[in-house]
Amino acid sequence: MRVIKVNGEEIEVPSNLTLLQACEEAGEEIPRFCYHERLSVAGNCRMCLIEVKGGPPKPVASCAQNVKDLRPGPDGAPPELFTNTPMVKKAREGVMEFLLINHPLDCPICDQGGECDLQDQAMAYGRDGSRYAENKRAVEEKYMGPLIKTIMTRCIQCTRCVRFATEIAGVDDLGLVNRGENAEITTYLEKAVESELTGNLIDVCPVGALTSRPYAFNARPWELRKTESIDAMDAVGSNIRVDARGREVLRILPRLHEGVNEEWIADKSRFVWDGLRRQRLDKPYIRKDGKLVSASWDEAFSVVADKLNSIQKEKVAALAGDLVPTEAVKALKDLMSAVGTPHLDCRQDNAKIGAGDRRTYLFNTGISGLEEADVILLVGTNPRVEAPMVNARIRKAWLGDLNVQIGLIGEQNDLSYDYDYLGAGPDTLANLAKGEGAFFDTLKNAKNPVVIVGMGALSRDDGAAVLNMAAKLADSIGAIRGDWNGFNVLHNAAGRVGALDLGFLPGEGGKDFAGILDGCESRDIEFVYNLGADEFDGRKLNGAFVVYQGSHGDSGARHADVIFPAAAYTEQSAIFVNTEGRAQLANRASFPPGEAREDWAILRALSDRIGKTLPYDDLFALRQAMIADAPSLGRIDQIGEDNERFDANAVGEAGSLGAAPFVSSVADYYLTNPIARASKTMAECSAVMSGAKRQAAE
Repeated sequence: MRVIKVNGEEIEVPSNLTLLQACEEAGEEIPRFCYHERLSVAGNCRMCLIEVKGGPPKPVASCAQNVKDLRPGPDGAPPELFTNTPMVKKAREGVMEFLLINHPLDCPICDQGGECDLQDQAMAYGRDGSRYAENKRAVEEKYMGPLIKTIMTRCIQCTRCVRFATEIAGVDDLGLVNRGENAEITTYLEKAVESELTGNLIDVCPVGALTSRPYAFNARPWELRKTESIDAMDAVGSNIRVDARGREVLRILPRLHEGVNEEWIADKSRFVWDGLRRQRLDKPYIRKDGKLVSASWDEAFSVVADKLNSIQKEKVAALAGDLVPTEAVKALKDLMSAVGTPHLDCRQDNAKIGAGDRRTYLFNTGISGLEEADVILLVGTNPRVEAPMVNARIRKAWLGDLNVQIGLIGEQNDLSYDYDYLGAGPDTLANLAKGEGAFFDTLKNAKNPVVIVGMGALSRDDGAAVLNMAAKLADSIGAIRGDWNGFNVLHNAAGRVGALDLGFLPGEGGKDFAGILDGCESRDIEFVYNLGADEFDGRKLNGAFVVYQGSHGDSGARHADVIFPAAAYTEQSAIFVNTEGRAQLANRASFPPGEAREDWAILRALSDRIGKTLPYDDLFALRQAMIADAPSLGRIDQIGEDNERFDANAVGEAGSLGAAPFVSSVADYYLTNPIARASKTMAECSAVMSGAKRQAAE
């Protein structure tokens, strides 16, 4: 710590802070364009100039000098900084004048208008006129893919985008070429930026040079109603802000949460919003003479009630999909319990998880906890496409001071960081568990080792044995102890962990997901309530009467006999539990279209119609019942409540391992759920990135 003076006020700050950070600790606002808290220091824009007493007779770039570099005053007096002297004011005005020399005056048509750092700082720190009368420079637009719109004449060469792409995203597609007046940000070969985090380039750009292509000319920020919510495109639970106008969502932006997504979000989370209004189910449907025809809610409920009451309870089953909120899972579970069937499952990928201690299926280290790891083993997962924000955190740890070593068992892919490729399948994992190989010694000698098991390893027939083997390995290397739990399961479905917490699993004598599909074929199952499950071949349910409840006309709706239109994740207040076991509250940002209703309300109304009324009439009562079943759902935004060591031998089931190599559970990052498949933007991204991969392979 060191004592300094800022504008005459003494303050004690850590000596490794920059002068900019020290001034902000003292409550002074320092303008900046190139400086960003999560990126390396570039010192390009010079907007952060301040005066240092006893220093050079000119302003100092406060982002590029540290407190420890300051010289004390006479007789050891604290160094003094000034942020509001005439010299500083004149210097900032000069910098702003230079920045605006070539910047076009197109604010009325710029999508950054109203949210532009350049606008704000020109008003606060700029001159009231320009002395520059020459022609402005024009720069050719660059192609950065289907998500980023470029107007590079507006660029002020702050290089934030280059540093983000290189440091956070881990791709070398952006760079600054040429010098002086001819300097430009470019993608070199006019190619798309091949990353799942490209949308964050829009956020870091302080001017309107990089803006959202899908959002272009749609709205102004002051027109939009802003709602804080939770993302459901993967199991990370990124904190987001949903911007809507009327019933239409027009934009999704990240919200700061240091423990989950920091201030970034993945591209699918950001740009999937156009899928919220396409291929929507907005009224009930009933299948008549082989065709789905629209009906009233009363008709649809009557058909389902008559069918359900005429079928034996042991021939009824229920499925829960990947985007289903916990409230709906609780309501469906209670409804099926009232009916009397044990055939329930939420694991439409047939993952062998869910029984016993919840820590056996959670990401126990926590996403932010990865920064404390020194060795990481990835088993059957490609986190870059399954959970891009987890992958970004692994990269951050890899770039950190702990010299993190990473090992991979499974498919070889570009993960944006270096790793040791250990093998392709379960035999490699088994050898590690036996203590063989150099990487076992690396894990054993690590202070905080981490094992991450993906759905690609757990959705196989031998998934339970793989899980058991991974847990035993984690235990043998000291990854499971009182002060550290390095055993992690990486989910990729937003609704999965909440459903597992509520026990939406086969009861005594009940069939699992695969068993329900087989039962439909053999006519052992005659009625299936499908709550938003679309990631399987819906034709396998054709032997049963199928009720589909969901928001989009995807696979599940095409093979249903009755369709109940439901709200999407942005259209209902709900609790989602992320892969860490962190319960988070998603708020309603807009209302569902047409006659669609919230998931839990549909199930509550149906229970009344079949004479098995659920014991709650509003969302508060439902949540009270839900929290009584699973207390962790009431601990909003909390993880790691149980520090006791758990028995690794009780994780999964000991058994023989198959020989097939592990394959990632995500084949196409952009098309993993009904909302994404309805999105025109996601379809374009999928086509562009698939073409880029084919070209690279050739």
